[in-house]
Order: sequence, then structure tokens, then C-alpha cells
Amino acid sequence: MNVFETLESEVRSYCRSWPTVFDKAVGSYLYGEDGRPYLDFFAGAGALNYGHNNPILKTALIDYIQRDGVTHGLDQQTVAKRDFLETFQELVLKPRELDYKIMFPGPAGANAVEAALKLARKRTGRESIINFTNAFHGMTLGALSVTGNSMKRGGAGIPLVHATPMPYDNYFDGATPDFLFFERLLNDSGSGLNEPAAVIVETVQGEGGINAARLEWLQGLSELCERHDILLIVDDVQMGCGRTGPFFSFEAAGIKPDIVCLSKSIGGYGLPMALTLFKPELDIWEPGEHNGTFRGINPAFVTSTEALRTYWADDKLEKSTLAKGEQVGRVLGELAEANTSVSMESKGRGLARGLGFETGEQASAVCKAAFERGLLMETSGPDGQVAKIMPPLTVTDDELAKGLDIVADSVRAAV
Repeated sequence: MNVFETLESEVRSYCRSWPTVFDKAVGSYLYGEDGRPYLDFFAGAGALNYGHNNPILKTALIDYIQRDGVTHGLDQQTVAKRDFLETFQELVLKPRELDYKIMFPGPAGANAVEAALKLARKRTGRESIINFTNAFHGMTLGALSVTGNSMKRGGAGIPLVHATPMPYDNYFDGATPDFLFFERLLNDSGSGLNEPAAVIVETVQGEGGINAARLEWLQGLSELCERHDILLIVDDVQMGCGRTGPFFSFEAAGIKPDIVCLSKSIGGYGLPMALTLFKPELDIWEPGEHNGTFRGINPAFVTSTEALRTYWADDKLEKSTLAKGEQVGRVLGELAEANTSVSMESKGRGLARGLGFETGEQASAVCKAAFERGLLMETSGPDGQVAKIMPPLTVTDDELAKGLDIVADSVRAAV
């Protein structure tokens, strides 16, 4: 381990929770260099919805590389990009009656968010963005400005401006009507609120503590934005690509955002890829006005296309994710009810789940106990008070049951 401690920056984080050196990964498992298996209930923070080294995607990738397919292509037209665009249109957009232009802003979720914010400001001529308490949208300056976490915001080193936070769903524990404060400010000429270009929201706040917004709250937000001529941006970087069941996490609410940010599992194989989707009338970019060297990683187009064809040509994965999510929710609910010495709360939707504790120390203790038992999971929330459960969507029934047994054992051991 010395080389990591002596040469790598102190900024590293996940490796501190899992002090081992990993060597192989297959399906729902990571393997240490000593051969010890670890069941993965983290899934690359949502970047590995189809598991590690998925054999179907791996075959497509190897075949593409072996035939000398283009790897780096900026925004050039390639066969791999064409296949992806046609498949995404046919299997994702058309069945959901979504009319979006597709932009490749760069390889990460923060790139997708930055492009969304820039486009909203360019289209409306306004500067202000509305974000929500406990939101997380990325680590670049624009994305940080609409992020809630004070530690991450503090790393910017400069004032993060032109964004105003509003309370997320249930922030006041149901004590006030939805959007009471937000709409009052919008309607009051003396409020001092700058007219917003857009609202950016996560339907489930992954890093913010597995906070799942009610569908009616999302519907109300969409209607409010429409009434006040504000663009609605949904950040689906972590919760998209089936994490909550449907391909997009906002589908269950029946809303159609103006702009959608995708990354993480859109690459299929864990390869870097990001999309910013927006309604055609918003496509007012000048050529090259937003670009990046790695906005066209063609191997990711290949694995993404194969993932779409394999898992999104029907609704089998969606139904499986919903059923497995309900199973996880039941187990976490039973754990919370059975333990009277420590307050716990079952949280989340689909296969984005969490067990909320009173303190970050309690959640960390559970995750530490899980690692000792061969299960990888992490904490989330402003104080790290939620033990987060996000297995690959392809996790088998036996693997899920085994992992949940470890979670239950870890809770009992830790708290």
C-alpha cells in the first residue's frame, strides 16, 4: 500500500474506506489481489449499472478494438457514433415520446451539467439558477455553484455565485406546503430574487442522502417552471439509465424536462461518456461554443449501444429493478423497525436505497462492518449519515439476498 500513500494525493477518498488492492472484477464482485471476493453494492457510484466486465459489452468492445475502430474522434462523424445515436433514438427517446437533441459535452457528469447551465443562460439571457438543498451536481465551478455540500463548495476557493438554493421535497418535514417559499419569492417584486434562467434538480439525491422526491412534488415543480417560463433541468447522472427502474428517473412523474444530464452508466461498460439532452428549440449553440477533447470516446459509443440493445429493447430490466428495489426497501424497513436503540430510516427508490442514521459515525460503522464481511457500500448525506446501497442492476437474486444478509449483520454488529 505504500506507493499509494507516498505518491498519490491526499484527496483520495474511497480507498480509505476499503483498504485493499483490487485486481479483478466480474459481475457484482470485485476481487482483491489476494483473491478475496467483495460483493459490490456501490457499482462505481452508479457508473456500473450492468456490472463489472459485462461479457456481452466486453465482447462488443474487444471486437471493435481488434478491428481498429476509431478510439478518439472529438466530435467527428464515426460509425460508432451513428450506431449509438440511431439506437438511442429508437430504444430510448421514441418509446417515451421525447424529442431531444443530443449533445456530447465531455466525458463526465459535471461536463453535462456545465453545458446545461451555459445553455439555459444563453437561451434565456438570465444568469440566476435555482438549485436545491443537499443537491450534488459535480466538482467543477458551475456545477459546484448549484451543489449544497459545504465541504465540496469550500474547495472552490472563490465565491460561488449566480445560484439560489430552495428547499428540496420534505426539507421542512411536511410542515409547509410545497414550493410556498419559492413561489412567493417569484411573485413578490420586493423579494430580491433574480429572475431564474433554470431550475436544476435530482429526482433522487444520491450524494445528498438518498432523498427521493415525491412524484407529485416533481410534477408541481414542472408546473411551476412552466408557469414562470423557467427551464427545468433534471440531473439524471446517477439516477438515470435505469437506476430507479425506468430508463429516466423522471418518467414515473410523467414530466418532460427541458434539459436532461446523463453520464455514469450511459457508457455501459464504465467507460467515460456524458450526454446533455435538450428540446430542439433550445439548440442555439454556435459551432464549437462548448467543446472538449474527449467528448467523443468511440469505445463508449460501442458499449453504450450494446447495453441499450441488450437491456432496453424490452422492459425486463426495468421490472427486475423495481422488484429488487422493493425487496431492499422491505429489508431496510424491517431493520429500522426492529432496532429500538438507534433511530434508523429506510430511504430511496428503485435500486438507489439507503439506511439513514442519526450520525455519520453510525453509518460509517455499518459500512466498515460490511467491508470486513466482504461487502462494499458507502455513506452519503451532508454528514455521511446514510449507509448507501446501490448494487448493479444485473445483480442476481442470490447475490442480492447474500448482500442484504451482510447489511443486516453489519447493522447488528455496529449499532
